[in-house]
Amino acid sequence: MDTRFSTFLSLCSTLNYRKTAEDVHLSQPAVTKQIQSLEQEYSTKLFDYKGRSLSLREEGMLFKRFAESQRYNEQELISELACKPQDTLRLGATKSIGDSVLDSYLISYLKQENRNISLMVENTTVLLAQLEAAQLDFVVLEGLFPKKHYAYRLLRRETFVGICAKDHPFAGKSIPVPLLQGQNLITREPGSGTRNIFERELQRQGYDLSLFPRVTEISNFQPLKKLVSNGLGISFVYQSVADTD
Repeated sequence: MDTRFSTFLSLCSTLNYRKTAEDVHLSQPAVTKQIQSLEQEYSTKLFDYKGRSLSLREEGMLFKRFAESQRYNEQELISELACKPQDTLRLGATKSIGDSVLDSYLISYLKQENRNISLMVENTTVLLAQLEAAQLDFVVLEGLFPKKHYAYRLLRRETFVGICAKDHPFAGKSIPVPLLQGQNLITREPGSGTRNIFERELQRQGYDLSLFPRVTEISNFQPLKKLVSNGLGISFVYQSVADTD
């Protein structure tokens, strides 16, 4: 689970930054920074001071239920991993998840279970084909898939964001789709959940990839982000992917 959620839930319990810092083994400024990061990411204030007393706002109460749900889902995933009967657990994950999200779950699982794991990191189309062919026990993926064909459980919600170079005119701004015209696009390959979500949103607003004069397809996020950071185009990814180095 995102460590900021753990810090937030601790602060909900203690309503004291110093006690929370001791509880989560961080400095008090680090706790403050994590809470501010959540408030900025979700565009809402979570706590208020009444005199010298810290209190949880109504928005904070709603976010607390969300964070508790995330914690429960992580525990459920770990339990589900532990209950699989095969000698080797065959797990699939999309590249967004495999590159930036899954490691914390695997660390928690492997600390509790002495079991072999086989992990395939691929795009959504390939993973679903492997699942249907019984080559994988289950997959962790993002985005759109035919839900009526599968048993599934929501693991977490993730913000989908645009990224560009730090000195790009779009940096730090919210840009409507029509103003993207003329920008070079760097995107994942067809079959990727990330690519599918972006194209669906373009279609919803009456556009397609022809909006962009040049489209570069890359199946790996590291070179994709490298090209973006060097000003060779813009891209659209999940927040957790954007946040990783």
